[in-house]
Amino acid sequence: MRLSMPTAEDTHEFGKRLAGLLRPGDLVILTGPLGAGKTALTQGIGAGLDVDGRITSPTFVIARTHRPGPAGLPLVHVDAYRLEGLDELDDLDLDTDAATSVTVVEWGAGLAERLAESHLEIAIERSADETREFVLHGRGGDWADRLKELDAPVSASAC
Repeated sequence: MRLSMPTAEDTHEFGKRLAGLLRPGDLVILTGPLGAGKTALTQGIGAGLDVDGRITSPTFVIARTHRPGPAGLPLVHVDAYRLEGLDELDDLDLDTDAATSVTVVEWGAGLAERLAESHLEIAIERSADETREFVLHGRGGDWADRLKELDAPVSASAC
């Protein structure tokens, strides 16, 4: 599935809607260049999951766990940019929270896939006019069926 998000607000709102499809144990892997909107998308996911506190980039702390609000799910937000391999990812003990939380890993391609049997990969590119192009790929599990439930906020096409 391919989606276009003209503004950062659209990215945030899409994250909130995506959160409605997420369940405990889900893994979402985000890829894209600096400034593409990975953290903005995660902020929307956090809002949709009703987590407590403000979501900021975990670049320097590597991983941050956000407790659920009254009606929400916990969110584990990881920035794998500075990780140099699988050993460093394992050292974070992310699997201890994986079954009961939604885990979002920025820069996780090639590393984080092993955290779950299935995952959603979202590649984000930003064009010169600031529009964000999202390509969503469900890998395993029932992602294909869940993504069909997702209505695109701006435009969508199957890919």
